[in-house]
Amino acid sequence: MTEAVSRPTLEAVAARAGVSRATVSRVVNGGDGVRESLAERVRQAVAELGYVPNQAARSLVTKRHDAVAVVIAEPETRVFTDPFFALQLRGISKELTAHDNQLVLLLTEGRDDHARVARYLAGGHVDGALVFSLHLDDPLPALIRAAGVPTVFGGRPGWGDSSPEGITDAVYVDCDNRGGARTAVRHLVGLGRRRVAHITGALDQTSAVDRLDGYRDVMREVSGESDPRLVEESDFTPAGGERAMRALLERCPDVDAVFAANDLTALGALRVLRERGRRVPEDVAVIGFDDMVPVAEQSDPPLTTVRQDIEKMGRLMARLLLAGPTREPAPAVILPTHLVHRSSA
Repeated sequence: MTEAVSRPTLEAVAARAGVSRATVSRVVNGGDGVRESLAERVRQAVAELGYVPNQAARSLVTKRHDAVAVVIAEPETRVFTDPFFALQLRGISKELTAHDNQLVLLLTEGRDDHARVARYLAGGHVDGALVFSLHLDDPLPALIRAAGVPTVFGGRPGWGDSSPEGITDAVYVDCDNRGGARTAVRHLVGLGRRRVAHITGALDQTSAVDRLDGYRDVMREVSGESDPRLVEESDFTPAGGERAMRALLERCPDVDAVFAANDLTALGALRVLRERGRRVPEDVAVIGFDDMVPVAEQSDPPLTTVRQDIEKMGRLMARLLLAGPTREPAPAVILPTHLVHRSSA
């Protein structure tokens, strides 16, 4: 049987450094009031002994847990199959790791999960929450505010003038969804396409609503109105893109271009166009949104798409949360988008 190796204690560090236990505690926990020469002796003793602070005891002193909850308002089947979430989590993780914080992932699939997440946050286990992929009727914002946890949202909150009680200054990070959609549709119109359809995302999310509005902006510029027959609602998934593309072709067989609300939706649309013998881009030009490179570059043909920097959005969310409250009004960070040209349009 292997003997357990005893961990160096705070007292051992104090003895090695020749200072009091209280001095070691202040240095380890980032407190003030210790001369630099003493602090350096403590740091050297910590390094020599391999001392690791007890997190529970440290939290009692600093009132911090060095942990952040990442709350994704989607079921795990969606989170672990959609590359968007992997990119955003990577950005969040990089920023938290750089500041020695832990990421605690919380997913919601139903009302019971909302209550569970709210209880966890109210229990004081984390220093804040990063919340994204919210739906318009989601109770999470109000539950999180009731838990008293600092929060940054990914995506523009959709509650407008009917915000949950007490939430009037939400901090959020988003991309220019409406502007990016306009760029995509103007490109299709510039190619000479006249029957430009749009496959939306889930319209209970603000990103999908903003992209639909951008599509409508350009179609009104071109023809004075937006033909509702050329819009088919979907859900940001490949299967949803397939269903929507079939419906569009049945209703409007003369469609010559499609702007899809995200790359996965575009992927589903491309499959159906291929099945129906429609050449892309010769017969139907297709543009997506996101520029998730593994999807966009490996589609057939490679996908022209609107790029948003998903990983950077994650990093900025974490950065805003770690910066803490300021005296200035809560900021909203809107990142620019741009069109990435490939073969599909």
